[in-house]
Amino acid sequence: MSLKRKIALTISIAFSLLFAMVMAVIYLSFNDFRRDEFKERFRQRLEFTTHFISKSKDFEEEAPIFFNENSDNILLNETILIFNSEKELIYSTIKDRNVTWDSALLKELDEKKIIYTEKTVPEIYAALRNINGENYYILTSAFDTNGKSKLEYLKYLLITAYVMSTLLIGFFSYYFMGQFLRPLEDLNTEISEVTAHKLTTQIPVQESNDEINVLAKSFNTMIARLDDVFQSQKDFTASASHEIRTPITRMAFQLENLIKFEEHSPETLTSLKQIQKDVYQLSDLTNSLLLLTKFDKENIQSIYEEVRIDEVIFEAFEAVEKSYPSLKLDFLISEDTSENGLLTISGIQSLLVIVFINLFKNAAVYSDDEEVDVLITETNDQLTVDVISRGNTIPEEEQAKLFEAFMRGNNSQNISGSGLGLRIVKRILEYHGAEIIYSSPAEQTNTFSVIFSKHL
Repeated sequence: MSLKRKIALTISIAFSLLFAMVMAVIYLSFNDFRRDEFKERFRQRLEFTTHFISKSKDFEEEAPIFFNENSDNILLNETILIFNSEKELIYSTIKDRNVTWDSALLKELDEKKIIYTEKTVPEIYAALRNINGENYYILTSAFDTNGKSKLEYLKYLLITAYVMSTLLIGFFSYYFMGQFLRPLEDLNTEISEVTAHKLTTQIPVQESNDEINVLAKSFNTMIARLDDVFQSQKDFTASASHEIRTPITRMAFQLENLIKFEEHSPETLTSLKQIQKDVYQLSDLTNSLLLLTKFDKENIQSIYEEVRIDEVIFEAFEAVEKSYPSLKLDFLISEDTSENGLLTISGIQSLLVIVFINLFKNAAVYSDDEEVDVLITETNDQLTVDVISRGNTIPEEEQAKLFEAFMRGNNSQNISGSGLGLRIVKRILEYHGAEIIYSSPAEQTNTFSVIFSKHL
């Protein structure tokens, strides 16, 4: 999740929780207000009834007329029960059905004098009053339909307001966070365009001193320093490789001429041939370093071309054959290869040749029978080249570091080499979006599988 979305989501959740708390307080407060208001109406109604009883000369005869004349003040579905001091019902507004009541409520009135409960349906307000020296138990019940309808309306109104406010807060939070973080996104875009060949690119800096511009200034300073170091390293590698090539080429030429003389002893001739192999190896290493200084991962795909992998393999073997004339190549195409396979990949042929030169040299040096097998398998998704040789295998504990610089296994202790060959191979293949895997499918069998993806 992007930073913009995280901030917008955090703000939305925070405000939503705050609104939920505020709206819950509003709802509960209104419910308390409704209950108190209804309770007050109950009390007023009871006081009104008490006043009527105290002024009435013949209560039972005047009550129907009195309550009928004051029907406008009656609560919704109001029921009034009046009991004498003996707790006998002396008046009821219920005329069309049997009257029932809770005797325990009357006993409870003896202690509490006034009882109000909203847990029952309808709600009840009861009081024990002494009127003209006589005790009267007055029970009043009614529905607060008007108050509860208002409360229900308020609930839906608050829920709607909560949902709408949450959506609006989410939208505006995302929008305004996008506006606030746009300079940071622009900075990220500029940084992503910086490559090893564009280290001189400077990030635009505004006049303000906010955190983003401070970051841009620091980045520009870092890029300038990195460019100095990178150019110094690149210039040194290119210059050194170029300058070394000339004396190496001269040495190789002179060694070839020297070996042709027939006046050498066998020991001298063996030494000269070994020196020649070392010179060729040094020449290949120098050429590899020189080529690698010209490319990087960011710009290499722009100069890709269609390369036939079989031509690369034969060219590499021809180069290795000069130093190891006894090396034999068995070239095979797997039966699993697709009928539409063209044995082509996108890449740079000069670099890919270096890959197989190093693999063939390893096979020549470490193989017991001086033979290397190449098996090509092409499918719709990938092209795999297996380079197989027979000899001592690499222990599992050494395989993890096989492609590290200057890594040499126990099987190479008495064999000359730089330990850079497989590291250069892996780096070139990484530039091509490919990978290399070592395996030992059988005893005394070494397999390096080079896998090229066809969907780059």
